[in-house]
Amino acid sequence: MPIVHENDRCRLTTLTPHLLRVEWSPTGTFTDAPTQVVLDRDLPGGLGLAPQVEPWREGVRVVTDGFELRYDGGPPSPHGLSVQVRGGVTSYHSTWRFGEPVEDPLPGTTRTLDGIDGRTPLEPSILSRGGYGVLDDSASLVRTGPELTDLAPRESGAIDLYVFAHGLDYRAALRDFHALTGPVPRVPRFVLGNWWSRYHPYSAQEYAALLDRFAADRVPFSVAVIDMDWHLVDIDPALGSGWTGYTWNRDLFPDPTAFLADLHERGLVVTLNDHPADGVRAHEEAYPRMARAMGIDPASGDPVEFDPASPDFWRAFFEHVAGPLTEQGVDFWWIDWQQGTHSAVPGLDPLWILNERHLAQQRADGRRPLIFSRYAGPGSHRTPIGFSGDTVISWASLAFQPEFTASAANIGYGWWSHDIGGHWHGAKDVELAVRWVQLGVWSPVNRLHASASPFQGKEPWRFGPEGERLMGEALRLRHRLLPYLATMAERTATDGISLVEPVYHRHPGRDEAYAHRTSFFFGADLLCAPVVTPRLAGVGLAATTLWLPPGDWFDVQTHRRYAAGEHGRTITAYRDLSHTPVFARAGTVLPLTAADEVGNGVALPRTVEVTVFPGADGEHVLIEDDDGPEETRHVARTPLRWDDAASRLVVGPVEGEATVLPEGRAFAVRVAGADPEPVLVRPGSEAVAVDLPRPGAPDVLGECFALLDAAEVGHHAKERAWAVLQRGLGEGGGGPARVADELRSTDLDDALVGALTEIVTAS
Repeated sequence: MPIVHENDRCRLTTLTPHLLRVEWSPTGTFTDAPTQVVLDRDLPGGLGLAPQVEPWREGVRVVTDGFELRYDGGPPSPHGLSVQVRGGVTSYHSTWRFGEPVEDPLPGTTRTLDGIDGRTPLEPSILSRGGYGVLDDSASLVRTGPELTDLAPRESGAIDLYVFAHGLDYRAALRDFHALTGPVPRVPRFVLGNWWSRYHPYSAQEYAALLDRFAADRVPFSVAVIDMDWHLVDIDPALGSGWTGYTWNRDLFPDPTAFLADLHERGLVVTLNDHPADGVRAHEEAYPRMARAMGIDPASGDPVEFDPASPDFWRAFFEHVAGPLTEQGVDFWWIDWQQGTHSAVPGLDPLWILNERHLAQQRADGRRPLIFSRYAGPGSHRTPIGFSGDTVISWASLAFQPEFTASAANIGYGWWSHDIGGHWHGAKDVELAVRWVQLGVWSPVNRLHASASPFQGKEPWRFGPEGERLMGEALRLRHRLLPYLATMAERTATDGISLVEPVYHRHPGRDEAYAHRTSFFFGADLLCAPVVTPRLAGVGLAATTLWLPPGDWFDVQTHRRYAAGEHGRTITAYRDLSHTPVFARAGTVLPLTAADEVGNGVALPRTVEVTVFPGADGEHVLIEDDDGPEETRHVARTPLRWDDAASRLVVGPVEGEATVLPEGRAFAVRVAGADPEPVLVRPGSEAVAVDLPRPGAPDVLGECFALLDAAEVGHHAKERAWAVLQRGLGEGGGGPARVADELRSTDLDDALVGALTEIVTAS
C-alpha cells in the first residue's frame, strides 16, 4: 500500500494499480483505522508493479498500470487534482477531476422504495461508462475499538475519497470494492426459497390453516414472515405507539413456542417484524429485566430508550429481549427502521448499527448470520437481506424493479427482497399479479407480500383459475431452481458477483447492453428479460425487447434456439401469460430439483434433474452444504461436465463431504429439445459418463399454427399467414428470411407478425 505523496495536508495512496485513495486533512491528521464503510486497505491487488512517481508542480505525478495522477500540491481543485484512466476508454479521456461530476455514471441503489410508484432516483455507484468511479468515505465514522459502537467522527473539512480507475472492467472494480469494504456473507439456503409475508393480524390457527391450504395446492415456502401484529399493538398511548413491541399477543398466539415449533416442523424458518424505535416500554414482558440491566427502577415505569450508540443497551437487548425470543424459535429478525438517519452520536445512522449489530450477534451465537432490513449506504452488502419497502401496486412499479435490482450490483448490493406483487394502493389486476410473481422467481429473494387490506392478499387462489395455476407453477419453479441458486449464492460469497447482474457488466463496450435495463444475467448461465408490460389486445402476447449477447441461446421453457452471432442480436420476445423470456447460453448445464420433490423447506433433493443446452462445452459444479455455521460448514461439490462434440455428460465424482448429500442421490439428465425421457444415473466415488441423444429439428410450423390458432384476429388473415408459412417453410420454400418478409404483407396485426417472425427466425 504505497503512499505516493504526503504533505502537511494531503496524502495520496495507491491501493492497487487501479485504486487510489485521496485524503485531505485541515490539520494533517490522516486516518489509518477502519471506518464504517472501509475495513481493509491492504488489498491483494496492491502487490503489483511499483508506480512511477515524479515531481509535478509543487506536488506529484503518478503513473500506474491503470491511471495517471496529477496533483499540484495545493488544496484539492478541478485543475490541480485529476486522475486519467489509461487505455483510451472514452473520447473524453476518462479523466476524473476533483469536485466535478463523474462522466456518464451508472446508478447504484437507494434506501427504500416506500410509497414509490414507478421510477425513483438512485444513489451513485462506483462505476461509470466514463471508466472511473468515486467512493466518498469522508462522512464515515472511524472505528476506534472492538465494539461496533466504538466510533469517532472525522475532523471538520476532512476529505477521504477512493477513486476506482478500472476502465470498463466493472467486475474488477467491484472486486477491489469488496476487498476494501468486506465480502458478501454466505446466505443460508432457506433464503433462496419462497417467502410468505403479509401485514395481517394472523392467529396461530389461521396461519396453520393457510399453510395447510398451500400444502394441499403444492405451493412451497421456506420462510414465514410474521408482520408486526405478532406482538401487542393496542397499548396505552402513554406507553408508546404500539409499532414497537416484543411481547407476543396471546389472544392471537396463546402458545408462541408451539406456534414456532409447528412452523419449523412444516419446513419453514421464521422472521418477526421489529420496529425498534420506541425501545422497551413498561408493558413488555422483558421490561423488568431490561430496566434493571440499564440501571432503571422497574417500578418507575420509565422507558428503556432505544440507544444505538450504547454498548450496554445492545448487551441488555440481546440478553433479555432478542435472546429469549430466539430460544423460543425465532430464526432471524425483520428490522423495519423508518425513523431517519440521526442518533445521539452525530453521523451515526441507527439503521447502520442495527444491521451490523444484529449480524455480529448472530455470528457470535454460532449461526450463519442473516437479517432482513433496509439499505444503509455503501458497505451494506455485508448485512443482507435487503428490504426495499412498500411499493405501489402498478405496472410502473413492476417495470422498475428489474432495473433497480440489477443496478444495485453496481455498489455490490446483490441481495434485495421486494414486496412481490406490490404492497398497497393500485387495483386488482390478475395479469399484473402473475407477471410480478414470475419476476419474483428470477429475483434474488422471492417474497410475496401485501398490505393489511382484506382485498390485497397474494394467495394464488384469489386470482381466478388461470392466475392460481400460473402463480402456483411459478412458485414451484422457484423451489426447483434451488440447486442452481445455491451454487450461484456460493459464487456471490466467494467472488462478490451478484446473482442478478446487469448485462453491461459482461459486455461493457456494447451500447445494447445498456439500452435494455430490464434485462439481466441471473447467475452465470441465464439471461432474463421479465415481462413488465400488459399483453397486447387480440394476440394475447406481451412484447419484450432485449439484446442477446454473442453466441447461441435457448429459451429455457420452450427450448427454442436463437443464434446471436458474434455481435449479438436484438430481438422482441412475444410471450403469453404462461411464459417468461429466460434464456440459457449454449453449453449451460442447468440443475433443478425433481418436480415431484417440491415442497416446503429447502432440503437437498434426492433426485437432481439436469438439462443440458447443447452447442458448446459447459460445466456446472453443484455446491451443496449443511447450511451450518461457517466454522463447521460441511460442503459437497459435484461437477457436471458437458462435452458437446461427444454429446456426453460426465457426472461426478462427488468432491468434499458426500455425507451431506441424501442417500441414493440420483441425476436425471436430458438434452434440451431431445427425447424428453431423462437418463437416470447415480454417481458415487467415481464419475459416470452418459451419452445423450442430440435434439431433433424444431417443429416450427407446429409452433406457428398454435400461435395463430390462439390469436383472436380475423380468420382470413390467419389463413393468408398460414399459407405463407406452409409455402415458405416447406420443401423448396424461400426459408425463414423470405417468410418474415412475406408475413409483413399480410393483414395480420403487427404483434402477431412479430411473434411469428420470432419463431421462424429463431433457429
